[in-house]
Amino acid sequence: QVQLVESGGGLVQVGGSLRLSCVVSGLTFSTYAMGWFRQAPGKEREFVSAIGWSGGRLYYADSVKGRFTISRDNAKNTVYVHMNSLKPEDTGVYYCAARPLLATVQVYDYTYWGQGTQVTVSS
Repeated sequence: QVQLVESGGGLVQVGGSLRLSCVVSGLTFSTYAMGWFRQAPGKEREFVSAIGWSGGRLYYADSVKGRFTISRDNAKNTVYVHMNSLKPEDTGVYYCAARPLLATVQVYDYTYWGQGTQVTVSS
């Protein structure tokens, strides 16, 4: 049974930082690309960042480039996203997702999803 469990969300002030983690079990983590997506109330789920199976390819949405950093630790079956200089528009539920091998930026390309963790940026 594949499980993706996110953690690290919370309430933070504008300009603050958070680190989200996603622990994966039930699949060979080192052969899967991982993505982070987010969904604000009343909006579609959108791409945030992705990392290839080896960690060699990184992708970021324009809205988070320069502020967010994705990384992975294959020994711990965990993917992270470090979020700095947070803005109110970063508020939403953040999901991690997995797909075999190659990272993409499309929601529908990802096979497995976590339950999400809430991030709220207050002004």
